[in-house]
Amino acid sequence: MKFLSKLIFAVCLLTCITACDNNAQTKKDTGSFMPLKARNGELAKSEEWPVVQQKAQGLNEKIAKDPSDLKSKLLLAQLYMQEARITGEHPYYYPATLTILDDVLSRDANNFEALAYKASVELSLHHFADALATGSKAKKINASNGFIFGVLCDANVELGNYDEAVKMSEQMQALRPGLESYSRASYLREIYGNNAAAIEAMKMAYNAGLPGSEEASWAGNTLAGLYESTGDLKNAENTYTQILTQRPSYAFAMAGLARVEKAKGNYDKALAMLDKAIAMMPEFSFYEDKADVYAAQGQPEKAKQMYTEVIGMLNEDAASGHYADMELAKAYLHTGNMDKALEHATIEYKRRPENIDANSTMGWVLYQKGEYAKAKEHMQKAVRMNTQNAELLCKAGIIEAAAGNKAKGTEWVKKAMKINPNMPEDLKAKAKTV
Repeated sequence: MKFLSKLIFAVCLLTCITACDNNAQTKKDTGSFMPLKARNGELAKSEEWPVVQQKAQGLNEKIAKDPSDLKSKLLLAQLYMQEARITGEHPYYYPATLTILDDVLSRDANNFEALAYKASVELSLHHFADALATGSKAKKINASNGFIFGVLCDANVELGNYDEAVKMSEQMQALRPGLESYSRASYLREIYGNNAAAIEAMKMAYNAGLPGSEEASWAGNTLAGLYESTGDLKNAENTYTQILTQRPSYAFAMAGLARVEKAKGNYDKALAMLDKAIAMMPEFSFYEDKADVYAAQGQPEKAKQMYTEVIGMLNEDAASGHYADMELAKAYLHTGNMDKALEHATIEYKRRPENIDANSTMGWVLYQKGEYAKAKEHMQKAVRMNTQNAELLCKAGIIEAAAGNKAKGTEWVKKAMKINPNMPEDLKAKAKTV
């Protein structure tokens, strides 16, 4: 399971779809901004796309006539955030969104919506400390808005302030019960080791969304991922299939079905599905999934090549201002570049030393370098919340055994394999040594 990617998709579940004219240029003093980026493939065939383009023209005309029209600019920022989620074109849309929001804030420094959206984008860029600061400023302006408590929940989770995140989640549920608040409750329950309760909360989130919408598809996909990570392939497959029935262009569900096929041993079918997902959206995790299929097929060189491509994609994101060090550390590990893996893992750990994922990544890199005692220190911090995440438990067990506690290591590895026997091939191979 990828804790980070799951939360970042939860950051800004916005329902208002707006856009800007394709012929606009980025000029702050005229109030016009970067053009809407054309969709490709299946996404261009979706029913919503012509509607978005139609709305784009009207909204851009308003901004062109009145550069002080902050409401239209905020709607435009919403569009960019939504398009980033739908298309995966993060290096394009997030910097563009920040340009719009900074323009609004230059005219109205205490604009609540602009601050809330900016904090949301900062979360998407993994600038978690900045997001917490921006979100806290917005909360001082309006403490009765549920959205800002969701942002603050996310920021505290990513910084490892889990008890504070629970408080923010509870306040959000009190103010704004629905898909967004239920999904955050699910995520926190998972962190605290209650997978069954996490599934129930995510079911509520999925059922609260409009069938076929991007928001509901996200919630359903996250629910299917919970099923998948707890070994329930039947419910995972059914949920992924339902999502694609309602929203055929949802690439993450297609990738989820591919992982299910991989778990069944249908490798060629899994690769074909992943190619379809990649054609819909340039998402780096789909390439990681392909690498895992190649590894299962006994093709390590192809798997390594996939991770080389992932590194290129992540570096492109990093060039646009996205902190991608944790993902880079994991990718470099798979290519055998231990020094680069440690470099990026260390950067991520220093940014958020209390976070579960940052410690897990640091511990796993140190283990691969043979520094078992240091690896154990980080992994103990990663499992301190009584995690029932199979991959994390498995890694913790492997490290515990390597550090000298074979009995504890064996216990954790067995528990992990019982929770989910369908883990990545490289991890299962190392588990066998314990």
